[in-house]
Amino acid sequence: MNAGSGQVMSVYFIGAGPGAPDLITVRGQRLIESCKTCLYAGSLVPGEIVARAPDDALVLDTAPMHLQEIIDHMVAAHDRGEDVARVHSGDPSIYGAIGEQMQALRDLDISFEIVPGVPAFAAAAAGIGAELTLPGVAQTIVLTRTSGKASAMPDGERLEMLGRSGATLAIHLSIRNLSYVRRELTPFYGEDCPVIIAYRVTWPDEKFIVTNLSEMAKRVREHKITRTALILVGRVFEDRRITPSSLYDSGFAHILRNQGKKRDRVPGDGN
Repeated sequence: MNAGSGQVMSVYFIGAGPGAPDLITVRGQRLIESCKTCLYAGSLVPGEIVARAPDDALVLDTAPMHLQEIIDHMVAAHDRGEDVARVHSGDPSIYGAIGEQMQALRDLDISFEIVPGVPAFAAAAAGIGAELTLPGVAQTIVLTRTSGKASAMPDGERLEMLGRSGATLAIHLSIRNLSYVRRELTPFYGEDCPVIIAYRVTWPDEKFIVTNLSEMAKRVREHKITRTALILVGRVFEDRRITPSSLYDSGFAHILRNQGKKRDRVPGDGN
């Protein structure tokens, strides 16, 4: 892995997961344990994860850095022949701001690799014991956000467009835009549509607020939540009798359960 071992140095964009240190992948953990330079998003990645870096590693919190400073550290590691663990929260492919970093590395001819992580929406579903796709209710999950200071949303991806689908929505980076979320989604989902506010999922202070579109802003104010929260919207969160999927129905045949054409062979049965 290290240039000193005869291989090309790389930058590894590692998804650290939503917060709990044991939700990082085995691959991500092993890379952190072996890279001599570790750059991590300190406001969202717990210290226990980067504490696994080698004792002599350079470990830097990038929260106060701008893009060029981050790239400069990667270039310096490249010049030293050291691999870099660039540690992001959740899965780096979702609102990870890695695109601009990868472009800079391409321009510098520095190799990189992405190591996926557990995204916050999946951890939130696990935390509340929910399935985000239920037969007859929703078979689509939309991962989105609303316009903010950092960037606006493309016109075709605004909530008033996405809401027409009736899909399960996982709305990121929008806890300060709840009035807009309610206004745009109510015509399609109804005021009583269930909403889960998932705050700091899998962290020690995680919190789940079970509410609906009409009450969510009030409930969020009561709990004084202003950041680091995911908004889940959809009828899949209603209390209901679930319509079973055909997948495990005894009368449904598929390639791994080809009913009526082949029965399981029992060792020694002569067939």
